[in-house]
Amino acid sequence: MQRSEVSEQYKWKVSDIFPSDEAWETAFAALETKADLAQYRGKLGTAEGLLAFFAADEALASEAMRLYLYAHLKRDEDVRVTKYGAYVSKIFAFFTKFDAETAFVTPELTALPDEVLDAYLADPRFSAYDYRLSRIKASKKYTLSEREEVILAQAGEPLTTASLVFMMLDNAEVDFPEIEYNGKKVKLSHGLYSVIMSGKDREKRKEAYALYYSAYRKLLGTIATTYYGNVQKDIFYQRTRGYDSCLQMALFEEDVDESVYRNLVECVHAASPVMHRYIALRKQVMGYETQYMYDIYPSLVEDAELKLSYEEAYELCLKGLAPLGEEYLELFKKGRDEGWIDVCETEGKRSGAYSSGTYGMHPFVLLNYQKTTHDVFTIAHEMGHSLHTYYSNSNQPYAKADYKIFVAEVASTVNEVLLLKYLLKTTSDPKLKKYLLNYFMDMIRTTLFRQTQFAEFEEKAHAMAEAGEPLNKDNLSELYKSLNEAYYGPAIVHDENIAIEWARIPHFYTSFYVYKYATGITAALCIVDRILKEGAPAVEDYKNFLKGGSSTDPVSLLKLAGADLTGKAPFEAAMREFEDALNEFEAALGK
Repeated sequence: MQRSEVSEQYKWKVSDIFPSDEAWETAFAALETKADLAQYRGKLGTAEGLLAFFAADEALASEAMRLYLYAHLKRDEDVRVTKYGAYVSKIFAFFTKFDAETAFVTPELTALPDEVLDAYLADPRFSAYDYRLSRIKASKKYTLSEREEVILAQAGEPLTTASLVFMMLDNAEVDFPEIEYNGKKVKLSHGLYSVIMSGKDREKRKEAYALYYSAYRKLLGTIATTYYGNVQKDIFYQRTRGYDSCLQMALFEEDVDESVYRNLVECVHAASPVMHRYIALRKQVMGYETQYMYDIYPSLVEDAELKLSYEEAYELCLKGLAPLGEEYLELFKKGRDEGWIDVCETEGKRSGAYSSGTYGMHPFVLLNYQKTTHDVFTIAHEMGHSLHTYYSNSNQPYAKADYKIFVAEVASTVNEVLLLKYLLKTTSDPKLKKYLLNYFMDMIRTTLFRQTQFAEFEEKAHAMAEAGEPLNKDNLSELYKSLNEAYYGPAIVHDENIAIEWARIPHFYTSFYVYKYATGITAALCIVDRILKEGAPAVEDYKNFLKGGSSTDPVSLLKLAGADLTGKAPFEAAMREFEDALNEFEAALGK
């Protein structure tokens, strides 16, 4: 469809942010004239000076984020419209200038004696900033001089070159061959590859798998050098600031204890026999003498998709999320009824789905809804993000409202798991039940096991480079293949194509990000289990987590909801969820 053909009830109300483009342009011009935070340099050593800076900083940052939200939502309605791409570029340029202009803040604050910082922390006027100040105090040993911090801030853009090169290679330069699909010769793409991989035609999957990786193989040396450049960027920051390792740096910046990461990896390793059993079961159910990596994507249960209209899907989500209580459901309805969601796929619209928001404004959700099971769960997932944002913004001051990425996938996954468990409990269709069990197992496989595999690859690759070993296409492929063998086991062929899968993973250019997907689903499974067993008290604890923003470290916030990731219990419970689903699926098959 064209966007003009879509009913207004299926479009988000971007006019809630700014009533018009002219209003945006006026606000942006005003922002540029107000952007003068350098005047506070040298004044942060007094409570009055620091409070004045925080007030000015928040006013500018909140207005800039409001401008960005409007610009990127309008751009994503139709990416072919260059006007809104230019708006986004303007606000990004402002953010770069803003970062450089405020580079003095952390060095100036860390240079203050501990007793001054402690006095600020004890002062009720700083209650909105206590967590930020505590993190600044903790970061003293990793903070450089003001001049050095300015240099690092200015180096930020050139040091992202490796990431930009990979994005260009992956989105524009990888020369995918043609493949015959639906009776036509078409060029293979990321999207078409995913469609073919989840399809029933095994020969077509085999062909697409070979063609897809042949394109990456031609650029493998370049991609390896690019990835090595990204790792070297991390090592530069790690050594310049004095961290023990790149992993320690990443965990410190998120305020996450290393025990969380270690618990994840150790528990996934301990559960590998169950994953190997699942992979062997797939081989048996599909009737394959030999199973390849391109065989693990299709559902083991065919023709059991949920094919619901958007309205039906939304009502189903409301039923599945009923354990979260009436308040949560009313907010969920508000998203549908008050213009938070852009529903339909239209010409030029950005693909995929996301939730986006900023302080003082309701969140927004982009969908491209189709009548598939995946898209039903996408509604629950993205509204989970949005209501997390809503609760945090409604219950925290600006300085504490923006929750950390470490917990960003928890609320979305809680919604998905609640919906899935509702469907498993209420369906009377044995085929649909098997389909949903398979869906659940693959959710855990891809989000918990696979992302931990990715995390291990990152850690080991960084450790190799930190020890002085240059990374190249051979040692990276050898490393990845060995991990694939450990994670998937002997019931599948680990060929030379899967050995180079590392070369196509964009998340590797945001280092030590992927493990958060795995900890997110672990926490979500733990929280859902408690909600379904304990009811209202567990829901109240979960809402306190949702309201927490960044009022303290993210691991402590999860403890509020009953998920203590500093111990192994939640990880072991997540593995049992996988095994229980596997046992139930085998029983349904009569095995």
